[in-house]
Amino acid sequence: MLSADKVNEIFCIADDFCKEFDSEIEKMSFPCDGKKHRRRKGQMSDSEIMTILICFHFNTYRNFKHYYLCYVKGYLKGYFPKAVSYNRFVELESRVAVQMALFLELFCFGECAGISFIDSTCIPVCHNKRIDQNKVFKGYAARGKSTMGWYYGFKLHLICNEKGELINFMLTKANVDDRNEQVFNRLTDNVLGKIYADKGYISETLFTRLFSNGMTHRGQENL
Repeated sequence: MLSADKVNEIFCIADDFCKEFDSEIEKMSFPCDGKKHRRRKGQMSDSEIMTILICFHFNTYRNFKHYYLCYVKGYLKGYFPKAVSYNRFVELESRVAVQMALFLELFCFGECAGISFIDSTCIPVCHNKRIDQNKVFKGYAARGKSTMGWYYGFKLHLICNEKGELINFMLTKANVDDRNEQVFNRLTDNVLGKIYADKGYISETLFTRLFSNGMTHRGQENL
């Protein structure tokens, strides 16, 4: 469990980032009817929402709802006195999606030291029986197949170093193959040394490319 000092440290970093982000957005915004319209402040600030989301990944909680109700609304109640209900917080998460993605890329990526691991995981957006009724991600999500069967949604591609630190990530539709050259090139940009993956990444095209670049193919899980 994170200490209170660590939570304060994460909040300060997130708050400074959000202030700089809002400042840059304000500079790029165009006035409407000769006036600049400021976004109405909510009950919780963007930096508070980001801090809660970031701290979740440093705790041992596996269920976010349990984490929010017990840890945030309980143990950290003094640090987030205006914490909204769980259902409302889930709705507010989308408000900081862009900030979180940029924050992750600027502050949270690890460095490649020569050994990397690449994999993907499915992100279903609804039950298979409700695919035809889904409207939220219509035109964005797609049908795909994982080791657990068919699903409708997206696929998250990740690459990390030997310490488990994230090096890069990419979100695609569920029907994008792990061996997709554009995805693989994007993930392995600035990556050196050996890359370990499962059999789903093995292809003749990829082998030829790695071999021509001086990288060897050993066994079925070492690219």
